[in-house]
Amino acid sequence: MTTPAPAGTLPAHRTPRVRPVTFGRLLAAEWVKLRTLRSTWWALAVGVLFVPLFAVTRMVSIAQVPEAVGADSLVGAVYVTSGVALTQLVFCTLGVLSVAGEYGTGQIRSTFTAVPHRTTALAAKLVVTVGAVMVASVAAVALAWAGSSPWFEQTGMSIDLTSAEDARLLLGVPLYLGAATALAFGVAAIVRSSAAGIAIVLGLLLVVENGLSLIPWEPIQAAAALLPGTAGSRLLQSDAVGSVITTSGVADLGPWQGYGVMLVWVAAVLAVATVLLRRRDA
Repeated sequence: MTTPAPAGTLPAHRTPRVRPVTFGRLLAAEWVKLRTLRSTWWALAVGVLFVPLFAVTRMVSIAQVPEAVGADSLVGAVYVTSGVALTQLVFCTLGVLSVAGEYGTGQIRSTFTAVPHRTTALAAKLVVTVGAVMVASVAAVALAWAGSSPWFEQTGMSIDLTSAEDARLLLGVPLYLGAATALAFGVAAIVRSSAAGIAIVLGLLLVVENGLSLIPWEPIQAAAALLPGTAGSRLLQSDAVGSVITTSGVADLGPWQGYGVMLVWVAAVLAVATVLLRRRDA
């Protein structure tokens, strides 16, 4: 005769197995949360379309100006990536919403209940968000290249991946957009508000950086060149054409040095966000 199990308990073979929380499972959970939001797909789609749309538009415009065709300053990779200026605004908005949206709905409390180590949860969310943006950025560059190629012969342009500059300009798109998204993510984790996060990030990239770069005073120009968007955009800048992102004319930093400065800004913002995450209630 068997002894019945106490009321409210499950038989041994029906006891649910609790799996440990690993970083891989956190990534999978964050990807599910990100991809089930329609706003994510809209943002990625709009960001991807901006790059080929602007590339084709600029190529057609250049092809209609006979005196510009064949000019030495026409660097194909610069014009193919010219839509990055607007794409960064879309992807930065996505970076803000990916973390601030959870604070707005209160879902972040459930996340931290399931994952008491808050820093790990935030890191998983950051990796998924930036990863999605970088993959979308690669697709955007590929579409822009394919869409612009019919006008290469007419405009005298070309893209050669064996050229260090062309490779840097194309590779720089996902690297720059990924860093810009991470910066926006960090700002949102600090302010915990979608509206405030978007206002701060877009205000910095659109107003503050471009505004300071136009002030004709050397110390301010030098300081403006070290701001994240201006410094990072050196990665997408050709000496012959200039930048498609910022109006700054200061070029003391090399492309990879400028990108390094941008990464320092990103690391600093994320460090502040991490400290506040540990000290504040969800």
